[in-house]
Amino acid sequence: MANRLAQFAASSAGVRFGSLAVLGAIAGLGQAPYDLWIATVLGLGALFILYPASRTRRQATFHVWAFGFGYFAFSLRWIVEPFLVDIATHGWMAPFALILMGAGAAAFWGAAAWLASRLAPGHVGLLGLLLIGAEVLRSLILTGFPWALLGHVWVSTGLAQVAAFGGPHLLTFLIVLCGVSVAALVSRARIIGLVTLGLVLSLSLVMRPGPPPILQDELPIIRLVQPNAPQHQKWDPAYTDVFLNRLLRLTAEGEVPDLVVWPETAIAYLLNHIDDDLSLLSDAARGAPLVFGIQRRDAQARAYNSLVVMGRGGEVLSIYDKRHLVPFGEYIPGARFLGQMGATGLARNLGVGFTPGATPGPVTLPGIGKAVPLICYEGIFAEEITYADTRPRLLLLITNDAWFGQAAGPRQHLAQAQLRAIEQGLPMVRVANTGISAMIDASGRITAFLPLGVDGAIDVPLPPARPATIYSRWGDAPVIFILLLLTTGLYVWLRRDSD
Repeated sequence: MANRLAQFAASSAGVRFGSLAVLGAIAGLGQAPYDLWIATVLGLGALFILYPASRTRRQATFHVWAFGFGYFAFSLRWIVEPFLVDIATHGWMAPFALILMGAGAAAFWGAAAWLASRLAPGHVGLLGLLLIGAEVLRSLILTGFPWALLGHVWVSTGLAQVAAFGGPHLLTFLIVLCGVSVAALVSRARIIGLVTLGLVLSLSLVMRPGPPPILQDELPIIRLVQPNAPQHQKWDPAYTDVFLNRLLRLTAEGEVPDLVVWPETAIAYLLNHIDDDLSLLSDAARGAPLVFGIQRRDAQARAYNSLVVMGRGGEVLSIYDKRHLVPFGEYIPGARFLGQMGATGLARNLGVGFTPGATPGPVTLPGIGKAVPLICYEGIFAEEITYADTRPRLLLLITNDAWFGQAAGPRQHLAQAQLRAIEQGLPMVRVANTGISAMIDASGRITAFLPLGVDGAIDVPLPPARPATIYSRWGDAPVIFILLLLTTGLYVWLRRDSD
């Protein structure tokens, strides 16, 4: 083994890059839609086996960065889809977006390897802890991008329930622990590795929830309405009324539910322009409250991506404006300068960008209770789901995943919605423009859904909420504190041992 590792370290940079990038891509198979968590465990294990062979700090940094590049380029491959909606205008950017996203996200891992090799060269345990820290930082720095976190590979397993105690970063800790344990199998610590893997996998079996229970008749009935408006047609004036009429028809059919929910930007008009027409929406809802997404302007002509709660007679009861916007999609950093150069972002956002909302949730849904409103991108930020002292009844997410194609993007977004439900112990109503619209219970189980690429509506009972979880009360603070404690303790122990 030692000879093979030495040969790997002595091979050309191109060979090492290619090998590690492939291993990273294999690790990416743990993300939805494949959910092959064992591939992530083995991929990380291979990385931790190869890491000690790095001859220099620069080589160690390069090795981990190359692995991360393969992982992120594969996991985030859906990032090219928005650029293909208007391929004549934006298509040329697609490969650059993928390369930059992969390289940029991997830079966090490379930085972790640089620090690990500086503090304790070749020590796999310290690298593992610093990789977890890198994932925490990736979730926060520059507005954060906690997509394809390593811990997300557990969503389809019983270990997802651990998120109720420590959120996504505790899940990342468990997958890194498994990777380190695999590396231990080829060392003198193979017994420790076997025991650790056995304990983690046993925990997954023990915590796996059973099938969703049969829900009681008195629970509120929610209608999820999915218009299936392809992104290239969504803002085309020739189709505007086609999709609106589809929403109205699907809303007016069947028995009257307790709540109707439409997706993000369901209506392709400004709210300011349809004040007099809201009665048409109310008539279709037949007295049920209606939640819908729409754009609007305020008195200062600022644009917002909004969620509206409407009651009887077209009365607007609440408006929630999206607070965490998508950089370069919904707003352009340095918009004044770049706007003069014609850069306006990919979204149809009324100029050079939306304005972030100033008022957090929850919103009140008549007859149901408080709901935490989330619009699309906001659903990936576990640490930003906050509410007042009164515990809400549900999470309410409206989204337009038509940007992300029909493969990995929408399914990864759905998987993160399942984690948010587990973390908060609250059911989630998730309605997407082209799918996947779903009712998710407080254990992250999907009780009903509308698949990708279909129009339709389903009436689903709203599952009950669970008692407040540890994560809903404490957030990421305990896991970050323990991570800092373990990292500091291991470093001090290694220094003392070396002395």
